[in-house]
Amino acid sequence: MVSDMPSSQRRTPTSGQGSLSRHCAGIVSGYTFRLIREQLGHTQDAMAEQLRVSVDTISGWESGRRPLTAVSVGQMLVQRHRLMRMGTLPALLQALERAIEADALLASALADGTAVDESPLGAWVMQRDLVGVLAWPLTGVPPQAVRDLPAPPKSRRRPVPTVPEISADDRRRFFERMRDTAERAQKPGQFLLRRQALYLAGYDNEADTPDWLAHQQATERPSDWLTDWLNSRSVAAVAGRQGDRDRMSYFIDTALADEAGEAANLNYWAYWLGEMAHLELSDDFIASRTPDVWSGHKLLAHLVQGLSPEHGYVDLNIRTLWALLGIRPNLVRSGTATRALRARLPVMLDSREISARARRELESIRYALRLAEA
Repeated sequence: MVSDMPSSQRRTPTSGQGSLSRHCAGIVSGYTFRLIREQLGHTQDAMAEQLRVSVDTISGWESGRRPLTAVSVGQMLVQRHRLMRMGTLPALLQALERAIEADALLASALADGTAVDESPLGAWVMQRDLVGVLAWPLTGVPPQAVRDLPAPPKSRRRPVPTVPEISADDRRRFFERMRDTAERAQKPGQFLLRRQALYLAGYDNEADTPDWLAHQQATERPSDWLTDWLNSRSVAAVAGRQGDRDRMSYFIDTALADEAGEAANLNYWAYWLGEMAHLELSDDFIASRTPDVWSGHKLLAHLVQGLSPEHGYVDLNIRTLWALLGIRPNLVRSGTATRALRARLPVMLDSREISARARRELESIRYALRLAEA
């Protein structure tokens, strides 16, 4: 059973232990900046010369001792333009922007005295590129832009951290704050804040996390269909991430059983992966029965990449792929992703780990591909 006591009181070992750790304010952006320097093949001395700053400044940015979040917007733009001229990969430049934003969110979450209604987490609907960078120091899983990097031209002279380092105390504190924020965000207009705090809390690998999330869903009395749908998806997503496929299967069977649920699922995925060109300030767009104008190529590539029998989201990936090709049939004629899909289908259909429903959907996808080839 999960206690109704607020998390800030229930899990006390690190709660209220002072302010944010000294180096935590710039750890993600500092680490990302170091990756940029290494990809360019520069030493700190050479980087300092190119950016017209001192070596101590470069060292401070990379360590978090002088966080990039403290650099003025104007100066950051100047340095960004210099990094462009130096040949920095566009994906890494975007990752650096997200890392600065992630550091600001981490600082806000860990700072003492931040009121729930002042949390920036409820200001807009976050997307995968930001959440992936934000979760990086918490989970050790690099965002896609970093996973895709080639080996740097020069090897490192000494062992260095392989992820942005956050202390165990700060990591524990972050998840405590996310739980506390979710439990306290109960006022009208705070649903987005609560939902996103619940989502981030789901990255906690504590054994009680799935039950705590399910308890949060059970104690909420949604006043509308969309709130209930999003709550159900959050619980299913965390369960799937931790290997519990039963909750994900239940979500698919119940929440995606009609046109409204299918449309919401596609809207959610398309926004999450950046198919939509603009940011949303509320979740209301997810309830639209008519999909927005977006190509589906990013979504297709992501779903095909997730076609693996052991993937915790595999059933949801298959269902979403099946629905996507239903509304965007021309995607079966696209390039690299479709070739990868054709290669993955036999492997998936030979697997004994997928459900009967997923198998039927894969057979339908294979039939659509054959029709496209005819």
